[in-house]
Amino acid sequence: MDDFDQILENGIVFKGASKGGPKDDGKVKTKAKKKKYITGAHGSGSARQKAKYREQRANRKSQHKG
Repeated sequence: MDDFDQILENGIVFKGASKGGPKDDGKVKTKAKKKKYITGAHGSGSARQKAKYREQRANRKSQHKG
């Protein structure tokens, strides 16, 4: 009950976010962005199939600039 009494007397203080912010080291954080995963080179059949679809999508006429 001590916490409850303290809240009643002083109220609740909401603090803002820290100014530090996340530090970006330039590292790839997800598998989907890694070169071997995108090209399907790491041996997974699923990754090879997805890489094939990505290549087909990239080669579509609608994906090329004027």
